[in-house]
Amino acid sequence: MIMGIGIDSVEVARCVSWIGYSSQQLSRIFSHDEINYASSNPAKKAERLAARFAAKEAFCKGLHAAYPGNRYSLLTVCRAVAVLHGGNGAPYLVVDWRLLGLDDQQGIRIHLSITHTKTVATAYVVLEL
Repeated sequence: MIMGIGIDSVEVARCVSWIGYSSQQLSRIFSHDEINYASSNPAKKAERLAARFAAKEAFCKGLHAAYPGNRYSLLTVCRAVAVLHGGNGAPYLVVDWRLLGLDDQQGIRIHLSITHTKTVATAYVVLEL
């Protein structure tokens, strides 16, 4: 059963200034693994950060649909969610449900699709029980 769906697009230009941010500054929004992945290809760093930010926004929208009585700040969601990559390179979300004030939600499957160009990053999230 689908509990929530979220989609978000981010203009990559909005994230260009983040290229010059320190890891400590970026860690307010991104995990250590996300920062390392984005930094591993300086030419695509803004695109990769934009894609991860879009994924966090999309998850936040899906979370609000799944739990309509709860309100979550985007900053809290950013800290609770990380985009990682599986062995096949496909992205997936890791969620620290406790940071969201929810019990461990092991029964929830999270589907993530992200894409980006040099100008736009888009993410789509489905939360399924």
